[in-house]
Amino acid sequence: MMEESGIETTPPGTPPPSTLGMSHPATTAITTPIPPVLANPVSQVAPVVPGVSGSSITFPEEPEDPRVLAAHNEPPAGGIWGFIKGVAGNPVVKSVLDKTKHSVESVITTLDPGMAPYIRSGGELDLVVTSKKEVKVSAVRDAFQEVFGMALVTGEDGQSNIAPQPIGYAAGLKGAQERIDSLRRSGVIHEKQPAVSVENFIAELLPDKWFDIGCIIVDDPIHGIRLEAFTQATPVPLEYVQQAQNLTPQDYNLRWSGLSVTVGEVLERSLAHISRTDWHVAFTGMSRKQMIYSTAKALAGMYKQRLPPRIL
Repeated sequence: MMEESGIETTPPGTPPPSTLGMSHPATTAITTPIPPVLANPVSQVAPVVPGVSGSSITFPEEPEDPRVLAAHNEPPAGGIWGFIKGVAGNPVVKSVLDKTKHSVESVITTLDPGMAPYIRSGGELDLVVTSKKEVKVSAVRDAFQEVFGMALVTGEDGQSNIAPQPIGYAAGLKGAQERIDSLRRSGVIHEKQPAVSVENFIAELLPDKWFDIGCIIVDDPIHGIRLEAFTQATPVPLEYVQQAQNLTPQDYNLRWSGLSVTVGEVLERSLAHISRTDWHVAFTGMSRKQMIYSTAKALAGMYKQRLPPRIL
């Protein structure tokens, strides 16, 4: 080693001095005391002493939450049915479903008009028409289903004790009412069954000018409703009325109420391609069904206004 200016230096490359054999002070280990682990007092069981009777200490169990039980017991409402159940009560969804139903029904009835009576049949309104003639039953059915939306309308043949061709308003009204009465007397319909009756008659409204008119009655004994209305008047040429008068015997027992031969029968015999049941379309361009329908629809509207709200 070199000594310069009193400073001892170690030349580079010289290994550090060895500390082997030198003594060092002993290192003292510091330990943290760990507290003893105590037994769980809840789970600890008291020792049983022979000859001493007693009960061990027990702790009450906490009652289970009823909401948790309900959640476990309630069946899952998943899938499409759960979705339907969730949205069925929504007013907006209900409105959309109603509109969709109406649209589907409109498409069906447009493609096949014959399906309308089946789609709209039902509901609380049950009516019997006092005839099985389709021209009457279908006209009344269409009118009431148009007003009420749903209606069950059927036909039963009712009889009247007046002439086949009634003359005058009184005879037409009497004929319509007797058809209802005959069905109730015979037990074909219940005495409280709401009924609709149609009776056509002729009347001389002006000198030598005759018209065919239909009388329609709505009779509902349950609600105490009775309505009458008349269809539009269809002109009948005088010559055909005179033929019907000439074909009726003078001693005809029902002549007080009308004629034994109808105007329709005379027209069918006299004119080609004319039907006795619907000659109106040939004279006016409007069928008898349309005439009955328009008047029946007005009656249905008045009838609906008089019914209690629960049946609507």
